[in-house]
Amino acid sequence: MEEDNQNQEQRSNEVPRRQAADWDSDSSHVQKPRDPKDNVKKVPSEEKPFSCDQCEKSFKRNSHLKVHQLTHSGEKPFSCDQCGKAFARACSLKLHYGIHTGEKRFTCGECGATFLHKGHFQNHQNIHTGERAHGCDQCGKAFTSRGELTNHKRIHSGLKPHSCDECGQAFGRRGTLIRHRRIHSGEKPYWCEICKKMFSREYALEVHRRGHAGEKPYVCEECGKAFSSSGSLLVHRRSHTGEKPYVCEECGKAFRSSGSLNGHQRIHAATF
Repeated sequence: MEEDNQNQEQRSNEVPRRQAADWDSDSSHVQKPRDPKDNVKKVPSEEKPFSCDQCEKSFKRNSHLKVHQLTHSGEKPFSCDQCGKAFARACSLKLHYGIHTGEKRFTCGECGATFLHKGHFQNHQNIHTGERAHGCDQCGKAFTSRGELTNHKRIHSGLKPHSCDECGQAFGRRGTLIRHRRIHSGEKPYWCEICKKMFSREYALEVHRRGHAGEKPYVCEECGKAFSSSGSLLVHRRSHTGEKPYVCEECGKAFRSSGSLNGHQRIHAATF
């Protein structure tokens, strides 16, 4: 009986073999707790297993596919509580809020100009570097941004697939048509918090704010003249190149800007 008690006491003091291995002072034998992340199946960096059934574009994550599919459905579940503008992605809405708050996250180290959008900031930096990486395959002219090149190419193609159902005016881009429709509706969802002036276009508000700040971040590399908008700089550059891409269909006279052409066309309209 006494021997049985001694054996039981000896067994109770023994450390199980697995437990002893876990607490071995030699780190090479320690069993570390398994990270829950190890149970998540990792997708190889080049593999894109989630494909869109509309356009066959592929993505690494299913969540990225679902966001992409909103571009086909037109669904925009994230709405701005300031102006009502809706977005397909939450990050786009967060960036849009900067229009109302005046927040500009990107600052140029060369001249101190600030920008809300990263794309506008990157295009601005090309002005300082002189880089024009986007060349036209029709005429060889080069531009600092892909957007400027896309707009330029429509001069060659004349393609305007988006038409206004109110007045019939056609546009090369859907976004331009949407902004144009605000002329008919009178909608001006963007307002300046300094002077309360309202605008139909987001970029117009951004340019307007530069007037209050005295910012002119777009500088002509030919003569040094500065402008508050990239569009004004683009038109100004044509005074150096002699380019006049806007031609009157009535008399053939050419102009550097669409605004000048529109003003000229009113002369013809007044004669009828």
